Amino acid sequence: MKTGIKTVVVGFLEENCYLLMDDSSDTLYVIDPGAEEDKILKAAKSFVFSKCGIILTHGHIDHIGAVRPLMERLPVGFCFLHHDDLPLYKSPDNALPPWIPRVKNPPEPVTKLPADCLLRLIHCPGHTKGSSCFYLPRESVLFSGDSIFKHSVGRTDLPGGDHEALVRSLKEKVLSLPPDTKILPGHGPATTVAEEKANNPFFDFDL
Repeated sequence: MKTGIKTVVVGFLEENCYLLMDDSSDTLYVIDPGAEEDKILKAAKSFVFSKCGIILTHGHIDHIGAVRPLMERLPVGFCFLHHDDLPLYKSPDNALPPWIPRVKNPPEPVTKLPADCLLRLIHCPGHTKGSSCFYLPRESVLFSGDSIFKHSVGRTDLPGGDHEALVRSLKEKVLSLPPDTKILPGHGPATTVAEEKANNPFFDFDL
């Protein structure tokens, strides 16, 4: 079995869109296509695939902006979003004017991952109610969305945010993963579970 991961930085907020290729199922997973669909499509051409799935870590506008155009131009079989973020995903207030307008009539996502999906869902409420991380055990990689960053965590001052819930989610569900797990966040550089246990100032006790 072989996988490949490519990072495409897109949009006004420099969001990390990840392309994950699973050769064993001939499937390309597009994680958080936030903007600049042409840039994402160009990167996708470096892989050979017959099927595609879109995975959304949460519903904020900077992570969903290119969903519809990609569904129109790639063989997308599903777009996943945790059900707790559906109201945010569909909200007319889900925008950052004047820089990022709202998505009108966003495609309806599924709220259950296909049984053969390569990724394991880890629900981590706090940044938003439905914020989720996606773990790839065989590569020891975690796609963390905006839940955790290198030496930081996601903001919780927006509607649906809950700082205590976020820190609890991360301590119980993310920092309990193997120390060498590579964390690929929604913005900024990659990190590891070991690095965040040792140096993230939001965790004020020995783990």
